[in-house]
Amino acid sequence: MDGLDSLRATWLERIGKAGDEAALEEIRVAAIGKKGEISLKMRELGKMTPEERQTAGPALNALKDEVNSALAAKKQALADAALDARLQAEWLDVTLPARHRRAGTIHPVSQVTEEVTAIFADMGFSVAEGPQIETDWYNFDALNIPGHHPARAEMDTFYTHRAEGDGRPPHVLRTHTSPVQIRHMEAHGAPCRVIAPGRVYRADYDQTHTPMFHQVEGLAIDRDLSMANLKWVLEEFFTAYFGTKVKTRFRASHFPFTEPSAEVDIQCSFEGGTVKVGEGDDWLEVLGSGMVHPKVLQAAGVDPGQWQGFAFGMGIDRIAMLKYGIPDLRAFFDSDLRWLRHYGFSALQVPAVHSGV
Repeated sequence: MDGLDSLRATWLERIGKAGDEAALEEIRVAAIGKKGEISLKMRELGKMTPEERQTAGPALNALKDEVNSALAAKKQALADAALDARLQAEWLDVTLPARHRRAGTIHPVSQVTEEVTAIFADMGFSVAEGPQIETDWYNFDALNIPGHHPARAEMDTFYTHRAEGDGRPPHVLRTHTSPVQIRHMEAHGAPCRVIAPGRVYRADYDQTHTPMFHQVEGLAIDRDLSMANLKWVLEEFFTAYFGTKVKTRFRASHFPFTEPSAEVDIQCSFEGGTVKVGEGDDWLEVLGSGMVHPKVLQAAGVDPGQWQGFAFGMGIDRIAMLKYGIPDLRAFFDSDLRWLRHYGFSALQVPAVHSGV
C-alpha cells in the first residue's frame, strides 16, 4: 500500500506538536478514530486481493501501533510537564511557622446525649441499648401497636428489603427506641429503671423533622409507681437540664404502649422569635409519656399483676435546639464545619450534674 511512510511522518509530526491533551485527543480521533484516516485505510483491506492484504495488513497494523505508542508517550509527556508547572507554581516555604491547629469540637447531639445521661444517672437510671434494625414484632407488636396503625405504613416507616417467600419476619429501621424497653425487660425483668438514647428513623423531612434523628426513652418498673412519680422525674430532669425551675403540664393523649397516656408541655415564653423556657404564660409540647400498658409488660415477660411503671420519650435534637437556640433541625446533619465550630462543644466540657450541664 503506497503512501504509508508519508502518512506515518504526517501523524507523528502532528502528535509531536500537540500543545495540550485536548489537541492530542483531536489528533487521535482524526488518525485512528472511527472515521480517522488510518481507520479508513484499514477498511480498504476488504477490497484487496488476498496477496495484497498479506502485505498491506501488517503494514497498516504496524502504523496504527506506532501512532498509538506516540499518542501514549505524548500524553505522558504533557502530564509530566503539567505536573512540573504545578510544582513550580505551588511551592511552599517549609521554614514558615505552622498554622494554628484548631481543637476538635463535640457535636451538640453528642453533648446533649451526655447531659441527659448524666442527669438521669443522678436519679438512678442506667443506660440500655438495642439494635437500630428491628423486627416488626419488637418495633410494633410487642408495644401494642396494631397492624392497621398508620405508623406501620411504608409511607411512614423504612422497611428493609425481604426476598419473596423467605419466611423471615419483616425488619424495619426502628421508629423509636421503645423496642429497647422490651429487650431490657426480657433480659433483666423487673424492677428496672433505664433510659435508652439512640438513633431512630422515620420518613419525614422539614425544618423540624429529619429522616434520621435522636431520641431518648425512659422506663421505670416497680410495684407502686404512679403518674406522680413520672411528673416528679420529668420536672427534676427539665430543671437540671435548663438550669431553672421548669413547670410541666400534662394533657391527656393516646399512645398504644401506655395507658393512661399524656403529652407533656413545659412552661415557656415566646419573645422576638425565640423561646425562653421556665418563664412566661405559654406552653410548649416536648414529649409523650404514660403508664406502661399491661400488654407491653406481658410481651416483655413481666407480670402486670405484680408490676407497673411509667415510660416517656423525647427527641434529643429538639431539646438541643431549645437549650442552645438552634433554629433548624436539618442543620444538625449538613456536615458544615462552620456550623459545628459555632455550636460545637470543647472536648473538655464533660457534662456532670455536680459541675453543671
